[in-house]
Amino acid sequence: MRKELFPGEQVIVVTRPQPRTLIAPALVFILISAATAFACAWILRGGPARLVPAATPEWTPWLLGACLALAGWVLLAYCLPRVLAWHASRYTLTSQRLIARHGLWRRRDQQVPLGAVRNVVVEQTLLQRSLRSGTISLETGHPGGAVIPDVPEVMTFRDFILDAIEELPQDDVPGGDALHGPAGWPDDRREGGRDER
Repeated sequence: MRKELFPGEQVIVVTRPQPRTLIAPALVFILISAATAFACAWILRGGPARLVPAATPEWTPWLLGACLALAGWVLLAYCLPRVLAWHASRYTLTSQRLIARHGLWRRRDQQVPLGAVRNVVVEQTLLQRSLRSGTISLETGHPGGAVIPDVPEVMTFRDFILDAIEELPQDDVPGGDALHGPAGWPDDRREGGRDER
């Protein structure tokens, strides 16, 4: 990350999304492991021969292999991609930008200059409030803005963003001059249209 910084830019905080997205893969991992162990023990004790009389003991290695292969396929196809996607996602707040990176194979990189941020909105569901996480929306005055989902310690992260915006040089902050509108914007582009004099 250091080599990607602008001159004079400093990293304030680096975090990943709230790990609650890993609850379902963890539960699937535990359940599949337990079910596989039970199925393998049942096969070794001759359970298939009781259900299907034609299932001879020569079938045991094939049934064990099929059981283990099915469990491995579920773990590799469902659990592993979700863990890797979470691990590859990262939110980096610097003294000048907020950078959100998602994806391992297909990477999505979103950067928001702090000087363009006009409003910081925090949204939390009941579950997110109990975990102190939430979604941060950065309004930049342009359509779309930026939405950063599942930020851990969302109120602290929001305070870091607001502190970094306050530390910016005044000419980088939109709305720096209340009489003449945001820096670099003509008077007729401010909200409410052209001043009537």
